[in-house]
Amino acid sequence: MKERAPLGARVILRDTLDWESLTDDQVIAARRKVNRIRSSRATRIITGLPDRRARIEERTIDLPGRRLKLRVHRPKNAAPRLPLILSFHGGGFIVGVPAQNDWLNSHLAAHCPAVVVSVDYRLAPEHPLPAPVEDGYDTLVRILEDPDGWGVDPADVAVFGESAGGTIAALLALRAREDGPPLRAQVLGYPATDWSETMADYPSIAANAGNPGMSLSEWRTAHRLSVPPALDSRSVSPVRFENLADLPPALVVTGTLDPADDQGRRYVERLRADGTDARLARHRKAVHGFLSMPGLVPAARPARREILAFLRGHLHLAARPVKAEGR
Repeated sequence: MKERAPLGARVILRDTLDWESLTDDQVIAARRKVNRIRSSRATRIITGLPDRRARIEERTIDLPGRRLKLRVHRPKNAAPRLPLILSFHGGGFIVGVPAQNDWLNSHLAAHCPAVVVSVDYRLAPEHPLPAPVEDGYDTLVRILEDPDGWGVDPADVAVFGESAGGTIAALLALRAREDGPPLRAQVLGYPATDWSETMADYPSIAANAGNPGMSLSEWRTAHRLSVPPALDSRSVSPVRFENLADLPPALVVTGTLDPADDQGRRYVERLRADGTDARLARHRKAVHGFLSMPGLVPAARPARREILAFLRGHLHLAARPVKAEGR
């Protein structure tokens, strides 16, 4: 019997929008609508309630030529310095907001414990690649220039991202390998690791294109708008990098019903082949984006436990016992 997505996901996440027929202005208008929904309190029935043992604050950071918003999750009664987890939401580089990850990010902050900073990076079509990656790297460097002001340990840093955010996290790990700062771990949720001309050639894309979470129409539009013709797409495709050695340990989380499943699995194979410690956590009946949908996809909760255990195992606070699961 063919595996099917949970009923709630099939009903609520059905994408009827033909993204490929939209002009750039229409994509921007659609983004505003999508992001309003993802940011609303009413949507928390799907995206999950934030952990009450963490507080959330909005901050801004000034970088050359732009100012970015950051969503900061910090445990209540926090120690003066904690590990830093830099987080990147998904959305194909064309939609998405940090608030959609509150359920997971607040839990990691409270239970790791850590300071989890979610970056509201710039989006296409106005800001195609590599702008979002530059936003991520520059934010990381700027935060670590003032560790006391942020209450973080500059020697205890991990990156996390979902989907396109997984692309950013993986590319940050690759850049940090060359330019610093050193990272202790990377967690990639169903990452899009191939933005080249071969991105649609993976079997899981054809097999899962009709599942909720990420339509093939949105995937193609994300590629068209976020990868300009003048950009060498291999430079933003982690799986296409020639050398993946000497990277921080990686946990790659995928779902069996996700079009990006094979891209995540292939990246783990490449990392291992080049000697990097990499682990794959593959969840049944999990669609694209499921880590942000605990109200619809039961696999989100065991996946969250795996992510927490992995991060605690690679950050300096690993010796502390894991607290009981919250919401």
